Amino acid sequence: MSVEEEIKDIVSKIAHIDKSIMTREGTFKEMKADSLDIVQALVAVEEKYDIEIPDEEAQKFTNFGDFVSFVEQEVEKKG
Repeated sequence: MSVEEEIKDIVSKIAHIDKSIMTREGTFKEMKADSLDIVQALVAVEEKYDIEIPDEEAQKFTNFGDFVSFVEQEVEKKG
């Protein structure tokens, strides 16, 4: 399973969002995820991949794709 698919699984479980509406271009707001959902998803992804997503980086995410790309880069760095 790809990093993107695993993130979709995590976000869909936390925010109760149908994975079919999650696109890289979509925003969390469009997906009806609230700020608590987003924070919980960030923490769950950090734990899953043993990475850190600094607040200043998270604030730069304009859509789901930005979030996925950041995580993919961090996972790749870890090897």
